[in-house]
Amino acid sequence: MSEVISSTQNPRVKRLLVLEQKSSERRRSGLFVVEGHRELSQCIASGMKVEEVFCCPQLCQEPLPAHGGQTVEVTPAVYERIAYRGSTEGVVAVVRQHNRLLSDIILGENPLLVVLESVEKPGNLGAVLRSADAAGATAVIVCDPLTDLYNPNLIRASLGAFFCVPVVACTSEECIRFLKDNSIAILTAQLQDSNLYYDTDMRGPVAIVMGTEADGLTQQWRDAATKHIRIPMLGRVDSLNVSVSAAILLFEAVRQRQG
Repeated sequence: MSEVISSTQNPRVKRLLVLEQKSSERRRSGLFVVEGHRELSQCIASGMKVEEVFCCPQLCQEPLPAHGGQTVEVTPAVYERIAYRGSTEGVVAVVRQHNRLLSDIILGENPLLVVLESVEKPGNLGAVLRSADAAGATAVIVCDPLTDLYNPNLIRASLGAFFCVPVVACTSEECIRFLKDNSIAILTAQLQDSNLYYDTDMRGPVAIVMGTEADGLTQQWRDAATKHIRIPMLGRVDSLNVSVSAAILLFEAVRQRQG
């Protein structure tokens, strides 16, 4: 590491902070921020290009993974300013975005897809990605997203699963066409006119489709559905957090496929 940054007014530090804080700058530059050893290692393994790594030697407790970008040393005071979360791993990286298309998804013989319509909370999407990774899902498709897929909160909440599960953003119309063209059953999670999820066959190619907690799915998804499914709600509240619902439905699919 040839350079040591000791001032929070350094232009490179300021640029990093703007990338963390502004989705418009992430879109304009095609860059985003990754924090933590595990997340950076998974990012590199996924094939994304690392531009530069800011490292605080006093806080780094393990060697940096080989990344091909420039490594810059920062002091603890600077790192405290650029660290997005309250951990002390000492590593923050600037990475080039890689935006996948529906055509990039490798479906395989028996795909299991998660589709989210108009998700707006990055933490929820990050948690869904963790469940999708744990369940071995083929991909997560985000339709008409209301959140930036490269939001640091999303990367953080996914614990690196963002780099393990293919994530694609597209319109609902494009996704419905893609699913039908590939003969993938569309299972929409909704309370109305639906069957219990565990009475629904999920052993074949399926896409589990969920909407927002407040509004649910739009009519175009309900009309496009192969089947409507629901999780029984025995209390007074009529909905679960979307990440909890995703985990329940995904692992029912896993149970059926392993049975």
